[in-house]
Amino acid sequence: MLFSQENRLVYTYDAETLWIEPWGENSLRLRATKLPSMSEQDWALQPASPSKSSIEITESTGTIVNGKIKAIVTKSGKITVWNSKGELLLEEYTRNRKDVTDAKCSAIEIEARDFKGILGTDNFHLTMRFESVDPDEKIYGMGQYQQPFFDLKGHDLELAHRNSQASVPFALSSLGYGFLWNNPGVGRAVLGRNIMTFEAYSTTTLDYWVVAGDSPAEIEEAYANATGKVPMMPEYGLGFWQCKLRYQTQEELLGVAREYKRRKLPLDLIVIDFFHWPMQGEWKFDPTYWPDPDAMIRELEEMKVELMVSIWPTVDKRSENFEEMVEGGYLIRTDRGIRIGMDFQGDTIHFDATNPKAREYVWGKVKQNYYSKGIKIPSWL
Repeated sequence: MLFSQENRLVYTYDAETLWIEPWGENSLRLRATKLPSMSEQDWALQPASPSKSSIEITESTGTIVNGKIKAIVTKSGKITVWNSKGELLLEEYTRNRKDVTDAKCSAIEIEARDFKGILGTDNFHLTMRFESVDPDEKIYGMGQYQQPFFDLKGHDLELAHRNSQASVPFALSSLGYGFLWNNPGVGRAVLGRNIMTFEAYSTTTLDYWVVAGDSPAEIEEAYANATGKVPMMPEYGLGFWQCKLRYQTQEELLGVAREYKRRKLPLDLIVIDFFHWPMQGEWKFDPTYWPDPDAMIRELEEMKVELMVSIWPTVDKRSENFEEMVEGGYLIRTDRGIRIGMDFQGDTIHFDATNPKAREYVWGKVKQNYYSKGIKIPSWL
């Protein structure tokens, strides 16, 4: 069934509900689920800004137009996305017999929006499949990966953050569109020459945002408007940062800062990296090696040098906070066996950043031992 609901185009069939709605200029947000209700989480997106859009529904299709972008949904549920020049930007990869008039009708039964239930949960392993409209398409973006490739077409990318890997699932296409996979779950993106797929290994909802533009600058500006603009970097952030792996004592760090000043070399920020704490999960300075943080901070302030500290999410079983965090439910859990996530410099487990109370607990420690002393710049691992 195709119908309009306020400013969104809605498609329903069996257990699935699909929403397509304007989300900023020349942009659309597409959501789908097979649960009774749609998730209201916006994740990376800001609330939708006003835009002029139109919806038209016929016996065979539903169409929504928002500026330079248009999406069409067939009565069988297949989606295509177009620009205002009539050029095809995205086409769902579906191979079934729901629409025998589709030139790609096939018996192999592959769904574009593929929800596979995860036993014992309300979640799905979700795969979103698109045709490769143009094998010569070039795709850029997606964050920072340990590889030398600029054009990502033909690449297989893990959608997950790791030490030295930052996954930002926004793709900029040479065809004139930007695509944001708006799902915070761990997954995978395969930008193939024949099929482009995005996966979330555990989620309730398909959610992506797409924009059409005449230039990369226009597309990137729309992306910034949709997800939020970064505030201006403070003056010290634009200067020279000194960091090494690692300063082990208070006196070592101060000695470096003093030498910069003695030589009249500009120094705006210096970093205290990992293991300045007594134990992982104790967010404070180790008094053996950092005996007077307040005096250190005052001296750096007098030299006009900002201080950054590295903060880790791991909690050692020997930490003074471990039992309290277990009691409060502030730590992640394991399916089986001993609760250990890492064995680096101790048996540790991560605090549960998805738990608001756990975030509040850790922030309380960080505020007391760093922020209240004047250290306003944390570096989270």
